[in-house]
Amino acid sequence: MKKRLIFLFASVFYSMLFLHPVFGSDISKVMPQAAPYDLRCQSLKDPIGIGEAFPGFSWKLSSSEKSVIQTAYQVVVASSIERLDHDPDLWNSGKIFSNKSTFIHYAGKALQSAAKYYWKVKVWTNKQGKDSWSEPAYFITGLLKTDDWKDAKWIAFAKLADSLKVYPGVPGSGDQLGNKDLERAVVPYFRKGFSIHKKIASAYAYVCGLGQYAFYLNGKRVDTTFLNPAWSDYAKRDYYNTYDVTDFLNNGDNVMGAVVAPGFLYINRERYHKLLIAEEYPMLRLKLVIHYTDGAANEIVTDGSWRTYPSAVTFSSVYGGEDFDANKLQNGWNLEGFNGAAWKKAVVVRGTGGKMKAQESYPVEFNEVFYPVHIDSSDKKLWVYDFGQNTSGIVRFSAAGKKGLTIRIIPAELLKTDNTPDQDATGRPYYWQYKFKDSEPVRWQPSFSYYGFRYAGVEVLNSDGEPVDINAIRINAVHSLHTQNGAPQVGNFSCSDTLFNKIFQLIRWGIRNNLSNVATDCPHREKLGWLEESHLMGNSIQYNYDILRFYTKIIKDMIDAQLPDGLVPDIAPEYVVFSGGFRDSPEWGSACLLDPWYVYQWYGDENILQKSYSMMKRYVDYLGTKADHYLLAYGLGDWYDIGPNPPGVSQLTPLGVTATGFYYYDAKILGKVAAVLHHEKEAAYYRSLSDSIRRAFNQKYFNPASKVYATGSQTSFAIPLYFGIAPVKYKKQILDNLVDSIISHHYALTAGDIGFRYLMQTLEDNGYNEVIYKMNNREDVPGYGYQIKKGATALTESWMALRTVSNDHMMLGHLMEWFYSGLGGIRQQEGSVGYKKILIEPQFVKGVNWVNCSYNSAYGEISVQWKRLAGDKIQLHVEIPTNTVAKIVAGNKTIDTVSGNYNMVVDE
Repeated sequence: MKKRLIFLFASVFYSMLFLHPVFGSDISKVMPQAAPYDLRCQSLKDPIGIGEAFPGFSWKLSSSEKSVIQTAYQVVVASSIERLDHDPDLWNSGKIFSNKSTFIHYAGKALQSAAKYYWKVKVWTNKQGKDSWSEPAYFITGLLKTDDWKDAKWIAFAKLADSLKVYPGVPGSGDQLGNKDLERAVVPYFRKGFSIHKKIASAYAYVCGLGQYAFYLNGKRVDTTFLNPAWSDYAKRDYYNTYDVTDFLNNGDNVMGAVVAPGFLYINRERYHKLLIAEEYPMLRLKLVIHYTDGAANEIVTDGSWRTYPSAVTFSSVYGGEDFDANKLQNGWNLEGFNGAAWKKAVVVRGTGGKMKAQESYPVEFNEVFYPVHIDSSDKKLWVYDFGQNTSGIVRFSAAGKKGLTIRIIPAELLKTDNTPDQDATGRPYYWQYKFKDSEPVRWQPSFSYYGFRYAGVEVLNSDGEPVDINAIRINAVHSLHTQNGAPQVGNFSCSDTLFNKIFQLIRWGIRNNLSNVATDCPHREKLGWLEESHLMGNSIQYNYDILRFYTKIIKDMIDAQLPDGLVPDIAPEYVVFSGGFRDSPEWGSACLLDPWYVYQWYGDENILQKSYSMMKRYVDYLGTKADHYLLAYGLGDWYDIGPNPPGVSQLTPLGVTATGFYYYDAKILGKVAAVLHHEKEAAYYRSLSDSIRRAFNQKYFNPASKVYATGSQTSFAIPLYFGIAPVKYKKQILDNLVDSIISHHYALTAGDIGFRYLMQTLEDNGYNEVIYKMNNREDVPGYGYQIKKGATALTESWMALRTVSNDHMMLGHLMEWFYSGLGGIRQQEGSVGYKKILIEPQFVKGVNWVNCSYNSAYGEISVQWKRLAGDKIQLHVEIPTNTVAKIVAGNKTIDTVSGNYNMVVDE
């Protein structure tokens, strides 16, 4: 009876999802004992430069009581902090009966560009208490209208002639390009002086430097981030960054300055290159908006009055590295009083044609510093530094050397047998180098190009470019600086099993090293946004990092990359056009459906579905044009599975199993999306389409006599089982055959990039967690433990940790998901979004004696801790955030409950 009452109580509040506004000043006489906190606009705390005209507001609730559920809320928005309390002049939602506290979208008066707004929220709960509002929060808008940029021009050091352009990019040596893409792009300085003679209230700079830039005011760098702006298809979308520069400005004379490197805008043939592109030379567009205390405002923009000169960065390439010549440094170039007589006027250029958009994803940041754990100085002309961790980033050094000498740093993730840096599998030559101006000590790090490495070879070159004794200079320090997208960490996991803890770190480093401006495949050889990783690794990543903004950007990359016929290519942005399955593989392109659907499930914002819906439909329609009687049989398939040949295109599983499987799954998901968006006719159509694909799949690949799919590979079983293609009446027999096959092969894994996630999820969903444990808790066959045994510190591209491929990938990291959802047991109930209805179902796998697992969801932190006791008992501690409900399934107990902390002892 008690369990039924709990269920009915929860159901009452979950039925209150309708919106019913009540306006007026006398909102309520009672308030909850739950306080709203962690107020966010567009998932950011007090953000600057919001580009949405109707931003979404979110908050969490904190309460020491159990069973607290929000029943209503009221959001107010005002143009000043004073009006917020007494007369909100932008928006007053009124009292809205809803338990939702995520992505409540603004519905007030039109927001103005470059303006600061204040907001707060009041909540009602099922618990009576004192009236209470949240603390106020604010957000600052970006430039919301296209016309906001009309006076700001694109400026460059030089214009790239149309006859020399190469766009889109091309793979290969470039020999076929003739005289195109040969020259180095000048990495220019830009500067502009201006005066201020009033008291400043606020000042915001809106900056876009393509491909990458560093921005200065009065000699100071305005931020500490890396590789701004976020990468995009520059012909479609150019991201700008917003900075609060109020404290950087002086009353009197001021100077703005920028250094702009080519990034993905221009990659020439010098040194290593995965692709060649010459869209434009580096260019800058900027707008500074200054508000004064007297209510006046003025703007300073990029135009032909700016001055420019080649910087001391003499070479910059995404794929080749960076050179700095201190002899070319223009001391004081970004300060007032600098003599710029030798500088020329900037050239006003057309730009790329892309629309100016506020950057949504977090910038790349310097995340961690690594010191050498070993220095091999046995070779007088090449010292090798070992930092102990394979990571994405740059090297920073402190040294002193005579004029004419150059220090060169060669990063690598592996060493050759002679203990020299090995770049054979990661792109060579790649290096950073610094040419000394005098014997004064310097501290330097590259600004525009990074690599994946554990080791750094250091050599010194004379004026002829020949290596000399390293002792010709004095090296004071060499450090590795890890760079990573700034998405905040939200989860953690540890357990009693030492190998599992090492595997957790192995996979997490694979993730960390490939969260950049896109979800890269690797941080050296390609640095491209291969899309299969975004959906296959999505759940693993979101348990660790808040990736809402990161994935929103990925989705827009796909929207921009989609071709007129509906194809979404394998990479986005599509900087280079590959051929065959490397451009068109359904397992990759399906990210355009799965990523928006997953983001909606993780964070609960329907807007992402609305904005993606057209792309989704067009892609499914495209697959339909490629299908023969609902069957597809092309692409890359189960990439890097373990077969008789070196890894690559699927060896053990027919291409049609994965291609058609994803066609089915895409149609199935699209039917669900259509239903969420209330497109009922389209929902019915896509459900019918998925049924037709399912029937064709089973007719082609299922053997009803043996209950085996296709070749009987792990992926051949996992795809139809997980996607729901397998006939229900045969599901148990099919599943038994899969498990028997795994056991008969001594629990060795063979599934590749595409199939392994679905293999793990199929086993977990059907209670075979001991099988997952036995497959992965070992070092003797290719897999995670095998990689660690071979010395890997980040997840490698191949199960075998082959030296001939990348040793820093995040594909194949799908066991991470099981650590959280299986051993930790943190999942959502069926139909839940944003972790509003939580399922706690930890798996007490033999061999694991305790687990600590936490995940900070959209509604608050979910925590699970368990440990074994004597007599086959398990002690379990669970924390459920306020304003959510949960079902706890543990051992012999099933409890429907609501927020609070719970301790229990259960039978294993």
